[in-house]
Amino acid sequence: MADSLSTSLLVLVAMVIAMAALPWGLRRWQLRRQVTQGVVQVQTQVLGAVAIGPGQRVVTVQVQRGDAMACLVLGVTAQSIQCLHVLPDAPAASSGATADFAQALVTEQGKD
Repeated sequence: MADSLSTSLLVLVAMVIAMAALPWGLRRWQLRRQVTQGVVQVQTQVLGAVAIGPGQRVVTVQVQRGDAMACLVLGVTAQSIQCLHVLPDAPAASSGATADFAQALVTEQGKD
């Protein structure tokens, strides 16, 4: 009786460990597959977000792929995401970046 109980408990513990390790193993497999296929990683960083209404916001995102870097101004709603403007050669994320972005936005509005 005790032998079958310990065997059942051991099988149960093994199944729980396998279920916990499955997402980790799948992620490792996906990363290894991307490296072998030469997929370029894209790094993103949210620089700021402003709520303009219920469920609506304007988000500034810095995107880096390899050596290329750009700053995207996105309009985000519950149903969609739309690119409003692209600023190439985005500055590093700092307090000066928001001032540069504000100046660039004023310059763009003056052109219209």
